[in-house]
Amino acid sequence: MFTLTRLETFSQEIKKSRFAATAGPVASEAAAREFVADHSDRAANHNCWAWRVGQSYRFSDDGEPTGTAGKPMLQAIDGQSLDNVAVVVTRWFGGVLLGTGGLVRAYGGTAAACLRAAEKTALVATVEATVTCGFADLALLQARLAAHPGLRIASEAFTATGAELAVTMPEADAAGIAQTVADLTSGRASVKFAT
Repeated sequence: MFTLTRLETFSQEIKKSRFAATAGPVASEAAAREFVADHSDRAANHNCWAWRVGQSYRFSDDGEPTGTAGKPMLQAIDGQSLDNVAVVVTRWFGGVLLGTGGLVRAYGGTAAACLRAAEKTALVATVEATVTCGFADLALLQARLAAHPGLRIASEAFTATGAELAVTMPEADAAGIAQTVADLTSGRASVKFAT
């Protein structure tokens, strides 16, 4: 699965109607709703949208005939193996009716073209953990953890005997990272995974 790295736009004219798509990464359902609100143009005839965040998804035809806009846009997201993505396609009506098939092609095609043009990155499942260590091991652990691709030290809290590091790491590497921490400190440091 992939997500977008940044906002992407695409527009085209189809039989005198202008279609403008805006797509971007979203981290949650609330962020997806906010994205839709932020990228809809109230002066336009229709602001159709679709988003997927994991197993959750929603779409809207915003006044177009049922099934002609939002669903084809969601299919464009799914067809490109994307997740944590929202897309809004805004239409300014040009006076020529497109029919249901034409609307499906216009909305789905505009969304798909926008998503194809977007820069993508692989989605990596992560886990959160707390690394507890003494002061003597802190500098070495900070350096080794920071050098691991995909691992992020979110925060550090100091205790009377050392530090607790809140980290986010790729789920696939979690067991290996925990073993590295134990090996580097001869078992003095511990890794506790969030549940």
